[in-house]
Amino acid sequence: QVQLVESGGGLVQPGGSLTLTCRASDYRLSDYTTNWYRQRLGKSRELVIRMYNKGAVTTYLDSVEGRFFMSRDIAKNEVYLQMTSLEPEDTAVYYCNNDGWWGQGTQVTVSS
Repeated sequence: QVQLVESGGGLVQPGGSLTLTCRASDYRLSDYTTNWYRQRLGKSRELVIRMYNKGAVTTYLDSVEGRFFMSRDIAKNEVYLQMTSLEPEDTAVYYCNNDGWWGQGTQVTVSS
């Protein structure tokens, strides 16, 4: 059974950095487009950033442009969301999505 698992969330101070990891079982992430979504409290889930199967990346949220980056390690079958200069407004549950599959989400809290 396909399973996506996110990890790396936590509590970080404003201005800090975190890297989230998305791992998949039973298939190769790099064969498909991978998306990172987030859902802030009381808000709908929003697409943050996308990596296409060939590796190109598109950022969909203006507020994270230049601060959030995606990368991957094909050998490890992992995709990463590198978040820098974090702001309290980035507090959310972050989800990995690939080929219609979703992870369970990982909480990121930005607070002093």
